[in-house]
Amino acid sequence: MDKQKQLEALEQAQNNVVRSIAETMDLYGVTPSVGKLYGTMYFHKDSMSLDEMKDELGMSKPSMSTAVKALQEIDVMKKTWQKGSRRDQFVSEKDFFNLFIQYFCKMWEREVKINLEAINRTRSELEDLISQPDLDEEVKEKIDFSFSLLHDSEKYYHWLSDLVQSFRSGEIFNLVPIPEKDQT
Repeated sequence: MDKQKQLEALEQAQNNVVRSIAETMDLYGVTPSVGKLYGTMYFHKDSMSLDEMKDELGMSKPSMSTAVKALQEIDVMKKTWQKGSRRDQFVSEKDFFNLFIQYFCKMWEREVKINLEAINRTRSELEDLISQPDLDEEVKEKIDFSFSLLHDSEKYYHWLSDLVQSFRSGEIFNLVPIPEKDQT
């Protein structure tokens, strides 16, 4: 088999993973075409410019630019500097463990912040309501039930915040270790 056929066979084999990455990137809130860009970049050892990506994937430059921005927003693609090049160069995150930690911690922190703020606002409004002297007993029971739910959900969000911290500090890996890299 000549070199050209070997390179084609390599690309065909890599495309199995590129397609699976494209199919599952919806977990990260991006479209399959953006996932295909990430999968393609995953197999590139060196950085690539927008024009190189555009040519490799057959997408328009505006679409490619949008896809790169989407990947940068979820921290799986970084702009890098390459000596002698005036074009922006990009490299993808190769470490899936880091990708998972960065993305999900960011999303979980957002969830905690938004929901704890809502719980605090709701609790304040319920406290104002329950302090009314002529409060109907049925309404009081519903408020008490709501307080109970808020208390339980608040426990969850504090637990989720602790989980994020355990990922960020690496403590989680004492319980669920990252497998050692094979020395090949």
